[in-house]
Amino acid sequence: MNTFRLTTGQALVKFLNQQYVEVDGQQEKFVHGVFTIFGHGNVLGLGQALEQDPGDLIVHQGCNEQGMAQIAVGFAKQHKRKKIYAVSASVGPGSANMITAAATATANRIPVLLLPSDVYASRQPDPVIQQIEQFHDYSISTNDAFRPVSKYFDRVVRPEQLMTAMINAMRVLTDPADTGAVTISLPQDVQGEAYDFPEYFFKKRVHRIERRPASEAMIEEAVEAFKGKKKPLLVCGGGVRYSEAHDAFKAFAEKFNIPFGETQAGKSAVPFDHPLNCGGIGSTGTYSANVLAKDADIIIGVGTRMTDFTTASKSQYQHPDVSFININVASFDAYKLDGVRIIADAKAALNALSDALEKQGYQSEYTDQIVNARSAWATELNRLDNVSYDQDKFQPEVEGHLDNTILDEYAEVLQSKLLQTRVLGLLNQELSDDAIIVGAAGSLPSDLQRVWRPKQKDTYHMEYGYSCMGYEIAGAIGAKIACPDQPVYAVLGDGSYMMLHSELQTAIQEGIKIDIVLLDNMSFGCINNLQMDNGMGSFGTENRFRDAKTGKLTGKSVPVDFAKNAESYGCVTYTVRNDEELIAAIADAKKQTVATLIDVKVLPKSMTHGYESWWRCGIAEVADKPEINQAADKMNAMVKKVRQY
Repeated sequence: MNTFRLTTGQALVKFLNQQYVEVDGQQEKFVHGVFTIFGHGNVLGLGQALEQDPGDLIVHQGCNEQGMAQIAVGFAKQHKRKKIYAVSASVGPGSANMITAAATATANRIPVLLLPSDVYASRQPDPVIQQIEQFHDYSISTNDAFRPVSKYFDRVVRPEQLMTAMINAMRVLTDPADTGAVTISLPQDVQGEAYDFPEYFFKKRVHRIERRPASEAMIEEAVEAFKGKKKPLLVCGGGVRYSEAHDAFKAFAEKFNIPFGETQAGKSAVPFDHPLNCGGIGSTGTYSANVLAKDADIIIGVGTRMTDFTTASKSQYQHPDVSFININVASFDAYKLDGVRIIADAKAALNALSDALEKQGYQSEYTDQIVNARSAWATELNRLDNVSYDQDKFQPEVEGHLDNTILDEYAEVLQSKLLQTRVLGLLNQELSDDAIIVGAAGSLPSDLQRVWRPKQKDTYHMEYGYSCMGYEIAGAIGAKIACPDQPVYAVLGDGSYMMLHSELQTAIQEGIKIDIVLLDNMSFGCINNLQMDNGMGSFGTENRFRDAKTGKLTGKSVPVDFAKNAESYGCVTYTVRNDEELIAAIADAKKQTVATLIDVKVLPKSMTHGYESWWRCGIAEVADKPEINQAADKMNAMVKKVRQY
């Protein structure tokens, strides 16, 4: 048997270079590169291996461990899970910083290979710097915190264990039903230890992502579920995009005249102007999708996890005899809502179900309901695009929270009267049709799901499985690496920007041109809406100085110049306070060759605020304020009406 005398780190790099995926007969390399921040836990082990012979792997230097791992998430998501990055960090706090990104990947079912360094397997020098010692269990290290947020976890404490660890890692990373973060913990001494690895460990491996077909029994049961149903509704989930089922989904909807709503992950599978596309569905959905959802008598979820936002906490689908069909490659998701289960690839299942329904002569019985719902929403979109601030007549989209005196204060401090929905309307107008929009958290996911109008497929990139503040800039870098020929815009609020913007340095270092549109309303506006909607009043969510008299954070607003911050990284920046400045900034940013940031000052309470939907949240059932008690009573009354599981 031929062998190679290699360190664990060298063997890992050699192995990663030999991994391929095959989808519909097309092969390509699976691991694009490695993001790393070197420390004493990985620089002399895996770092030495990458310096000596990285093969085809591109090695990037990150700035923040969470940030570089989120880049990997954004890259794999935009590549529809068919290509990944590995991410290496040093022992202790460096590796712990990746845990949030691991959760982001797993919640969104996105494959990412995490390689956190670990304490010494030999234990000879223990305790070493950055080591946690648990008195009751000495085998525990920081990296055990990855277990609950990983789809697969392994710790390689001997060089030869790398082989089974990596085979299992690839098994999970290439399984569309069970993918997510894979964590291979690498003790710092083991990374440099040598072993005679068999040659066959390094052979070319092709991992076929097969299209699992639906069984005849599954299709028959689904066809039976359609009998007597007059108003079906499709839910377009992320699985439609990952399966490349765009055309199959559209053809299915057209053949049977079935309208569809989109989840955050499914949005842009079909362009916004398709006559059956009713837009976002659920708690952050549109009027058109949600009003049809209330009367629908059968819901066909395709590649969706049916989260609380998609189902409006299981309140959206109100027909007394509503039933569900769940098309999903993961049985876990197919079982939700007691639905009829089609556990299969989305494209294969839609084609099979389409053929079976056609034989039965099925057609929905919609007349003008779809056209009317879309028309009503188009009118509302036009209004949202064109709202303006008038001190005498202005009614904020989110009413009854901040009286005009406080809004006037914001207008004075920000020196702006721009409104959030107006800004998004202008972006819809000014950005190119192929621009990819990246978002994640705050009020913008709600607004974008409602008002963003994708004109080309796969141009909407929203991380909403974990809704991780700070994902936006890193995710945009990942999306741009995946699609270098398309413009990529990160759209985020001031809160998310302050959470994580360090990877701007990576964008500048690598010459990665992304554009950041930062909407600064000087607050955590989404959560401020939530607390004030439920009787609390504003508390700890506005960016204000501490009042010397009261000791509370109720002083004057704290202005921040985000453009100057981004400029310090080397970005070209703009500060915008009116329509003309925004249009000019967008036009000039398109001409730049480095990352740009447009700091848009917008008034609070100018985001969209709900259409024909509901969302459950935890409210104090006993409080001093009667408004909170009333909100709790209202919530509890609603909970009694909704589906329980």
